Amino acid sequence: MKNKLLWALAACLILTATACRNSAEPSAAPPAGLAQPDSTGTASSPASSNAIDQAAQAQPPQAGQGGPQTGQAAVPPAGQDKQQQAAAEKPAPKLYKLNAKSYDIVPIDPEATSKKVVLLTFDDGPKDKDMLEPLLDTLDKHHAKAIFFVNGYRVKQHPELLKLIQERGQTIGNHSWDHIDLKKEGEEKVDQQIGDVQAIVKEATGSSPQFFRPPFGSGGDIVRAKVKEENMLFMTWSNGSKDWEMSTKSNDPDKVVANVLEQLRPGSNILMHELPWTVKALDKLLTELEGKEYGFVDPSSIDIGL
Repeated sequence: MKNKLLWALAACLILTATACRNSAEPSAAPPAGLAQPDSTGTASSPASSNAIDQAAQAQPPQAGQGGPQTGQAAVPPAGQDKQQQAAAEKPAPKLYKLNAKSYDIVPIDPEATSKKVVLLTFDDGPKDKDMLEPLLDTLDKHHAKAIFFVNGYRVKQHPELLKLIQERGQTIGNHSWDHIDLKKEGEEKVDQQIGDVQAIVKEATGSSPQFFRPPFGSGGDIVRAKVKEENMLFMTWSNGSKDWEMSTKSNDPDKVVANVLEQLRPGSNILMHELPWTVKALDKLLTELEGKEYGFVDPSSIDIGL
């Protein structure tokens, strides 16, 4: 009986020692690709575990732990974006005005603003992308702004070209719908010719023109009254390039340049058109003007005087 008890006791001791040894050994890792529990007890794959580690490393430093690491974009202070947007939307200061008799552009304060400037304008568009884009590229090259006086029927044909003018930072003006002599028309026709252009330009770009030039420079009291009603500045020009006197068979870009330079004076309001020979002439013309130390007026800086 004593022997049986001794054997039973010995067996218990052996089992207890084995159990203690097994509990002290680390458990084997699960086969690759199987999910393993994380610290919360939820199973996660090795890939997700790596993603968690990477996300933890990408967390921004807490207060007092320093700024962003090299190559990381700094977060602007609260309100800075709004300040930058407000600055961008702030209207340009009004530096120039129109001489209502000569149609030259003159400084509002001659003591503070240069009078040696010209206003660049292009009539009768938008016609063709192959002509318009080179004009815009040349203006960009010389950091110059211009007014593009458009006809309504052309805008209807090519609204995408009107949007291109706006997107390239140039100014859109009203040149009537059909390019007819408005001085010969009655009030109803004048209202339609001017008002419809205001409407179609606003529909395409979100804003209405602020400048008006009558076709052929011809406009009487009825036209002027309608222009004022539409909150626009009426103008013709003071320096004609005479590019409209040329044709596809007979034209000379150098003559376009010469015509402008012959009439050049401070404040010249230069009339040009969207024509192939004018496109070719423009770079040389602007280079010549810069050589004579003339600047180019930004139309947004002209006080329309309403």
